Amino acid sequence: MTTRTIRVTVRGAFDGLDADQRAGLLARAAQHDVAFAAYTDEGSLTYDIATRPFFTFRFARTAQGEQDIPAVVRDAEADAVAYLDEHGYGYKNLSAQAVDMSQVPLGKRGRKEATRRD
Repeated sequence: MTTRTIRVTVRGAFDGLDADQRAGLLARAAQHDVAFAAYTDEGSLTYDIATRPFFTFRFARTAQGEQDIPAVVRDAEADAVAYLDEHGYGYKNLSAQAVDMSQVPLGKRGRKEATRRD
């Protein structure tokens, strides 16, 4: 059985932030800019609190089979909640989406690379 790479995106909105929390998020906004977004095991948080209350976590996880994907999504969502709770950030409207990278069609460059390896 092959290991599948799963990209999980967890989205939500900050809720009920006090002035200090908002100021802290604004102070660290450059570190969490979408320009630095990446799918990582620990999760990459992006937001633009100056314009809107929304955030996105991006997680790169693995699964042995298709039946494991729902558990991977739940784990990523739990990790996002743990981060938010640990920092005392209120949140609402969490949603998660997973993409099994083994199911993503290869573009022209990917097909060319695949034929070189064969």
